[in-house]
Amino acid sequence: MTTATPTKPIRRLAKSAGRTTIAKVGNVDAKWLVVDASGKTLGRLAVEVAMRLMGKHKPIYTPHIDTGDYVVVLNTAKIKVSGRKADQRQYDYYTYYPGGHGVATLKDLQARRPNKVFELAVRRMLPKNKLGEQMLGKLKCYADEKHPHAAQQPEVLELNNL
Repeated sequence: MTTATPTKPIRRLAKSAGRTTIAKVGNVDAKWLVVDASGKTLGRLAVEVAMRLMGKHKPIYTPHIDTGDYVVVLNTAKIKVSGRKADQRQYDYYTYYPGGHGVATLKDLQARRPNKVFELAVRRMLPKNKLGEQMLGKLKCYADEKHPHAAQQPEVLELNNL
């Protein structure tokens, strides 16, 4: 008598839809975008700008390649914060002289250097390495409506509900 051994069902693997695309250094096309910051909340706008600088909105995002766009932010002097953050948030600085440690509130820094407040907010959301510094170099902040990047023909980026 021969006994038939039970056969296992054949497991078939589904075909993948496509291959993973990995960006290469010279093959990334960076767009120029313009954002109007007047009346927008500091942190919420900084998150959106940081995502655009890193390129996380693109399907070809690769963590070790700079796939982001150039972002021009206008009217940084008119950016707002909620609550009592303008008086309570402090920024440390050091002048590299003995006793040169200083502290400035957000309100003071916004009055003296309005671009610095937004740049610091975005910088802290980017990678803390050379790639992050390269991404931060693609951020252009201006306190008013004028900017010298008209030759790049930047597209207006509408960010609602911020």
